[in-house]
Amino acid sequence: MGFVVAALLGACVGSFLSLAAWRLPRGESLMGPASHCPACGRTLTWRENLPLLGWLWLRGRCRACGAPIPLRDWLVEGLTAGLWLAVALLTTPAASGLAAVLRLLAGLVFTSGLLLLLLLDLDGFWLPEPLCRWGVITGLATTALLAVAAGMGPVTPLVHHSLAAALALVGFDLARVLGTWWLGVPALGGGDGKLAAVLGAWLGGRGLLLALALAVLGGGLFGLLARLSGHLQPRQPFPFGPFLATAGVLVWLTPQTLQRQLLTLLLPWLNAVGLALGR
Repeated sequence: MGFVVAALLGACVGSFLSLAAWRLPRGESLMGPASHCPACGRTLTWRENLPLLGWLWLRGRCRACGAPIPLRDWLVEGLTAGLWLAVALLTTPAASGLAAVLRLLAGLVFTSGLLLLLLLDLDGFWLPEPLCRWGVITGLATTALLAVAAGMGPVTPLVHHSLAAALALVGFDLARVLGTWWLGVPALGGGDGKLAAVLGAWLGGRGLLLALALAVLGGGLFGLLARLSGHLQPRQPFPFGPFLATAGVLVWLTPQTLQRQLLTLLLPWLNAVGLALGR
């Protein structure tokens, strides 16, 4: 029963994330007005606002003006429900007691926040600094709380994760400067380093390295296939934040015993991907 509740609550959070991804770039408040059709302004009824079911009830169109409702809203609700269910399923056998509760809440907050950043970067190459800053602060606070709940001292994990966040930020800024100088066009976005710092604060050094390896591999393969298919021109930018966010979620859901093995397997592929992208 608890897993069903997690999925239902996840769908509700997904509805809010879709709303936030639409309103934040436009400078609109998240508190009001109530959900409405962007085309005609009609306020949605409670039935039309039901996560997943509302879109199906309306058949993907506004009942008043017939304007299409993006399928992505429905997909985000379903994806968030799946993420919350996955976090609940994978957290329960990994810990017990207070540690399990904190780990569960941390996973829900972390994955939901990454999904919001993914949507914002996908839509407009935008990773808001305030969201990333609070992501780092929340990650470090969560690291300390999880350490205490596990009966450990919080200082060592906190220092470890803080260093990972700082190195990620500095490393990405350096890579952006050097990449821009080498390619003659902007390389990486200014927000990518901040998102990497968020991953460092939540995942620590090993988790950060694995997330970066997955993101580089995924982004490199995407760029290569997009270029070969003609959907991406040479040196045409595409958002890297979605790959970082997706990798961060995958690492969080991966048991720590497997992270080192995966990192060892992925590292040899990174040089090949880098060479392919540089051509």
